[in-house]
Amino acid sequence: MTEFTLQTLDAIVADRAASDAAKSYTRCLLDGGPARAAKKFGEEAVEFAIAVAASDDASVRAEAADALFHLLVALRSRGVPLAAVMAELEARTARSGHEEKASRR
Repeated sequence: MTEFTLQTLDAIVADRAASDAAKSYTRCLLDGGPARAAKKFGEEAVEFAIAVAASDDASVRAEAADALFHLLVALRSRGVPLAAVMAELEARTARSGHEEKASRR
């Protein structure tokens, strides 16, 4: 069995994005444009934060999964590839988090 990765999920999102909206929740979200995808990601991110603060581990896992899925849909709605985000993260790891954050000011 192959490992399920964020890249695997991204490929599934891409496949579902090419589907018919009557059969694909992903396609429905994308048809609503970036604002709809952003709104849904925001809702899921808040639910994840609440779960981290106040829920059991199973709820945290479930909400994290929802947030990751909706993040990938939101990225796709803007045409930003996951690989570009991963490259950004890789570049940021070349220095400490404090240094990186200070450079954004």
